[in-house]
Amino acid sequence: MSRGLRKFVLTAHITFAVGWLGAVAGFLALAIIGWKSQDAHSVSAAYLAMDWITRFVILPLSFAPLITGPTLSLGTPWGLFRHYWILAKLVITLLSAIILLIHLQPIRYLADTAAKGVLSGADLQIQIQMVVASAAALLALITTNFLAVFKPKGMTRYGWRKQYEERIVSRQFPEDSQ
Repeated sequence: MSRGLRKFVLTAHITFAVGWLGAVAGFLALAIIGWKSQDAHSVSAAYLAMDWITRFVILPLSFAPLITGPTLSLGTPWGLFRHYWILAKLVITLLSAIILLIHLQPIRYLADTAAKGVLSGADLQIQIQMVVASAAALLALITTNFLAVFKPKGMTRYGWRKQYEERIVSRQFPEDSQ
């Protein structure tokens, strides 16, 4: 991958990942407002906004890093399967996107119910679920950012093998390794 393309993909990856984190933080704030507010209009507005933010912002942003992350790692010396921190980021991102898909139905239910003005005590469990799920998602996304910045040491078996092979090749053909 050329330097310019790598920087472009890196910029896109960071933008999507941080945008997703920010959108989830906004979702969490709305979930808390919907759960705690006594004002029916605020509750209705919060749940309608949560549905729109989820469908038009969070959902697209959740899948973008699943494209840019592997593209970036495969186009750099870091590799996709060489370091545990990259695999951890991939797994956390993938699980977060899957869990988001599972939560689309309850989010839509709350928005529809709130729009009709018929939220009841029976909906309290779903309201709390939205707060807990979005807080957990926020923690997961912060964790992926932490891993990206600090890059904890630890190579996979594949990483060790590839590193060993590269050293052997660079010793056999020193002019190619420069």
